[in-house]
Amino acid sequence: MISSFMLWLIVGCMIVTVIPRVVPFIFVRSIQLPEVVLKWLSFIPICIFTALIAEHLFIHTSTGTGVTIHWMYLVVLTPTVLIAVWTKSLSLTVLAGVMLMGTARWFF
Repeated sequence: MISSFMLWLIVGCMIVTVIPRVVPFIFVRSIQLPEVVLKWLSFIPICIFTALIAEHLFIHTSTGTGVTIHWMYLVVLTPTVLIAVWTKSLSLTVLAGVMLMGTARWFF
């Protein structure tokens, strides 16, 4: 049984999450952005994915060696990148990466 407070909390969280994701698209759709801005925006997905990958691929060690590579992530990253290059589909790449990581975590 869900209380009315919890229901309103979930609805409020949904609204707070949706607004910053939808409102920029509404404003940008009605104006023509300069070519330099469009070029700059085209690099944002690459930057986000690189940050997410680097965060998990490189591990800070306390032994004094600094940084080491998490080999399981590297093993999963390789076929995921190949799938991305081959399909050029963000959806298929993310789906393949999630499935490969889930499989790797299941066995290791």
